[in-house]
Amino acid sequence: MLGDCIKQLRKQKKVTQNDLATHMGVTQQAVGKWETGRSLPDSETLLRLAQYFGVSADVLLGTEDIAPPTQLPLYNPAMQVQVPIVGTVRAGYGALAFEEDYGTEPATVRDPENYFYLLVKGDSMEPRIQDGDLALVRRQPSLDDGDLGVVVYGEGEGTLKRFLRRGNAIVLQPFNPSYDAVVIKGEELENLYVAGKVVETKARW
Repeated sequence: MLGDCIKQLRKQKKVTQNDLATHMGVTQQAVGKWETGRSLPDSETLLRLAQYFGVSADVLLGTEDIAPPTQLPLYNPAMQVQVPIVGTVRAGYGALAFEEDYGTEPATVRDPENYFYLLVKGDSMEPRIQDGDLALVRRQPSLDDGDLGVVVYGEGEGTLKRFLRRGNAIVLQPFNPSYDAVVIKGEELENLYVAGKVVETKARW
């Protein structure tokens, strides 16, 4: 029953198993097991699922009916929305991930609440990303090998780098060969936080 409900809500929201897994910070296989009843999400995950789908936990547990979907306006891919520039990220090492409010910038995204811009400072990602560029970031708790992401590590330091998995270590790789990569391993991994994946960069001026 729970699995059927998750599947129905997921299709109603028009997201894939992979989309849901990314948002929840689990694997696609985990979502598949939930939907087929081979495993169950824990109580905390259940509440997060309810929040994501905009329903009560009772709906997920089958004690309350799922409301029919409301008719939403068709998504127009040419329509731009304003996305907040929530702070800055230094394309180098030693800066905080989030700082002042820099207003908003238009972006063509379906779900703007899941995106934000960060203002790039520094030259460690040149020539691909310049100082002063805007990075459009999709909020997600994990990154795949090779993704360009915004990562906070250590004492709250934030950086925009290419994310690489090397065995039991994470490598944050700059594009500029003048900068060294940062290798995070062992207990340091406990202080590693993925803020999101960079899906687009553009010059602000």
